[in-house]
Amino acid sequence: MHGELQVLGRAVKQAQYRQHRALDTALATVGTTLAQWDALRAIGRSPGASARALAAATFQSEQAFGTLAGRLTAQGLVERRPGHGRRIEHHLTPAGEQVLAAGHRVADEVLAECFAPLPPGDRATLLDLLQRLGGEADG
Repeated sequence: MHGELQVLGRAVKQAQYRQHRALDTALATVGTTLAQWDALRAIGRSPGASARALAAATFQSEQAFGTLAGRLTAQGLVERRPGHGRRIEHHLTPAGEQVLAAGHRVADEVLAECFAPLPPGDRATLLDLLQRLGGEADG
């Protein structure tokens, strides 16, 4: 049984790895990386969010997210503003919104290709199964 689970775990990791490489390569054409675009996506979904919340949303440590946010700020894509207490809020600049939108177009193309071998019903089943594993199922 453990061998089968290890094969399953490796297959999930391999699919994720191929998807991440394809996304990172394609996102370079619009001047960003997967990590940067993911941060822009998180900020776009939650304008004003703290580094702690954004780090969790992007599966990074707070320190790693802070470094990334600093780079995005230096590139003019993100603006950091004082919040309540010591909290720093993160917002997209108009340039950040443009890069985010370009990244969405690229990601849609890449992901369509990544999941093309699966018919729509299989993609829906895979999504349901992964959401159940992640505790995201609606019930």
